Amino acid sequence: MKISYFIKTVALSIPIGITFVDCVGYIARVEGVSMQPALNPDAEICDYVFLSKWAVRNYTVERGDIVSLISPKDPEQKIIKRIVALEGDVVSTIGYKKPYVKIPDGFCWVEGDHTGNSLDSNTFGPVSAGLMTARATYIVWPPNRWQKILSHLPNQRKPISLGKTYNHQITTKV
Repeated sequence: MKISYFIKTVALSIPIGITFVDCVGYIARVEGVSMQPALNPDAEICDYVFLSKWAVRNYTVERGDIVSLISPKDPEQKIIKRIVALEGDVVSTIGYKKPYVKIPDGFCWVEGDHTGNSLDSNTFGPVSAGLMTARATYIVWPPNRWQKILSHLPNQRKPISLGKTYNHQITTKV
């Protein structure tokens, strides 16, 4: 009787759990110093964040959002960066092959907060919105860092000129 109940519970829990992770979100460990001081301010302790897949389901993102994306350099790796510019924006670069870049439709410009210690758009250029997998919404570990992650953009990294709107849905071409 107890074994039958256990099997039914597991059989029901697994699809619900998979659906939650696939559609809503999951908790991930943030490694490295590229997002300091927003994430991992103490290099000895890693932050764990809730990554909301639901938040990027329609590619509705804002400048300043911290997002998880598939690395354009290594498709096996996921990276976490801040959105600095959206399509139509013009951004000044830091060490990129061109000093200024206008972000094409369906793309965004992402950077780590720790300038100079980040593999980001200054290395590989604008990133396709299709590579975004989730938005970081909360720091869930360690307990002394529990907080909502707010969207903000450092003044020195604001785009030179803005595209259409601030709260922006990136258009994707089919």
